[in-house]
Amino acid sequence: MKKIWTITKRELRAFFDSLMAYIMLIAFLGFSGFFTWLYGADVFFVGQASLQSFFSIAYWTLFFFIPALTMRLFAEENRSGTIELLLTKPVTHWQVVLGKFSATLILIIIALALTIPYYITIANLGNADNGAIISGYIGLIFMSATYISIGLFTSSVSNNQIVGFLLALFIGMFFHIIFDVLSNNFTGFVGEIFNFLSISTHFESISRGVIDSKDLIYFLSIIFLGLVSAEAMVSKASMPE
Repeated sequence: MKKIWTITKRELRAFFDSLMAYIMLIAFLGFSGFFTWLYGADVFFVGQASLQSFFSIAYWTLFFFIPALTMRLFAEENRSGTIELLLTKPVTHWQVVLGKFSATLILIIIALALTIPYYITIANLGNADNGAIISGYIGLIFMSATYISIGLFTSSVSNNQIVGFLLALFIGMFFHIIFDVLSNNFTGFVGEIFNFLSISTHFESISRGVIDSKDLIYFLSIIFLGLVSAEAMVSKASMPE
């Protein structure tokens, strides 16, 4: 655990040293704040103290921002050769993967924590549904963790950051949009399968305040699959030719 935390701190430092963290935080707060409070959401006129408009905006904003954060995590190290140097240290491949995963997830949690003033404002406007708001944040964290694991895998398959970014978007597009569209065009068992594979089905369920075991299994399964795939690629890259 100590080694994972050491790698996590190393990656967090790299985020802030490269200004990527500041750019992401400012852009996320700017986009979510503008579209939640000033344009399109009409949060002051919905007649209830709810953050659903923010969760809807963040659902899309994080979908694009997370691949930008994860694209360099392995691709840059593969290109520069520093991944080989890192793996010569007394750390396992899993510790490296989990350290990078944790660092990115912590950065996302920081970004979400900075939106707490949104909740304070909503609570002052009326009787806020605290359970639904907390569940909404939990849903965003699970969704983010899912896309981070996918981004780690796509970053590990190439030494080109742009390839990692585009591949993460391509895979994420299936979970974010395509499976949802397919579920609306098929009926019966096939439609149910596509509906279950759609991330929006599980995110919306959690954000409404219903934390079901099937939603948790869905997110944890994809996270596990993404991390296992990333670890496999790191192991392959470290093998002598």
